Amino acid sequence: MRGSPLIWVLLVALSSPAQTRLSVEQLVSFVESSIKLKHPDRQVAVYLQKLKLSERLDDRQIEELQGNGAGPKTLEALRALRDASRELPKPPPKVIQAPPPPIPPPSADEQRRVIEETREYALNYSKSLPDFICTQVTRRYYDPSGLEFWQRGDTLTTRLSYFERKENYKLVLVNNQYTDLPYESLGGVISAGEFGSMMREIFEPTSHGSFRWERWATLGGRRAHVLAYRIQQVYSKYRLNYERRMEVVVGYSGSIFVDQENGGVLRVTLEAQDIPPTFPVHQVTTVLDYRPTAIGEREFLLPLKAAVRSRMDKFLSKNEVEFRLYRKFAADATITFTPDALPEEQTKEQPVTPPPAPPPSPPR
Repeated sequence: MRGSPLIWVLLVALSSPAQTRLSVEQLVSFVESSIKLKHPDRQVAVYLQKLKLSERLDDRQIEELQGNGAGPKTLEALRALRDASRELPKPPPKVIQAPPPPIPPPSADEQRRVIEETREYALNYSKSLPDFICTQVTRRYYDPSGLEFWQRGDTLTTRLSYFERKENYKLVLVNNQYTDLPYESLGGVISAGEFGSMMREIFEPTSHGSFRWERWATLGGRRAHVLAYRIQQVYSKYRLNYERRMEVVVGYSGSIFVDQENGGVLRVTLEAQDIPPTFPVHQVTTVLDYRPTAIGEREFLLPLKAAVRSRMDKFLSKNEVEFRLYRKFAADATITFTPDALPEEQTKEQPVTPPPAPPPSPPR
């Protein structure tokens, strides 16, 4: 997952204020996001003091932000921006598009059928996969401020083999330099288990998961059921490990996006729950996307991209993991480069739109 476009625009503005100015819409979105994420009032105000606007900010917008919870120092900085922008043009009128009419949910019987068929799919997913290898590219980011101003860390390129239903990771490149370090020896956040184990454990009978149909969604142009789930800590196998010195088992919850047409799983999300307050890591989330991928002459739903985020006090870390260059298993396969990052559009959720109306029947 990339940092939001808004935060990126803000960072560019701070680094080159003479070249880049924020629109009022971008400014308001930044302040609203800061309120939602509980960023410190003083810290937000300091950033606002470095900004310049391309449009006029008025009292109405400041009052709305005050009503939403903007702090006193933030409001003081906003009033200074208002005064500095009095001679600028007004923002263009905002065009509000009417949302599409909602699609009714499936019947209760259909919801139960989707959940049970997804359970069967998840429990048998690993068995359906061939032996293969692929390139796993992990781009790691961090943010000591806690404000989601991401700094690039390192890039790990790994040869991932899937043979006889077991995953094996061989670290090949660190920042495009060859290495013999074992994958498990790396510091920071690393991930594994994307090829079925996470999905399977959610649906295993011993996990005693609770499931419900939540909503419709669209991913990759495919209409999908979104199922919400919850695994209690007492039944969980999900472990958080801190520097290989401390480990806890926690509960978790999330969503599963299921292709309406063929029942394949397109996305799994996971958020750790019940983390002990004494454990150094306070928050962990994962988003894993699957897409149709050819191996040999057949096509399989395989991991495309994962985003793993964690928080320790204010310190944030983020891994963007991509799975590329799938091919049939060969023991001597090599990796010689790091592919460019996947476009964000490939995993972005699209608006849900109702199906087109059927054509009118011909007159009799």
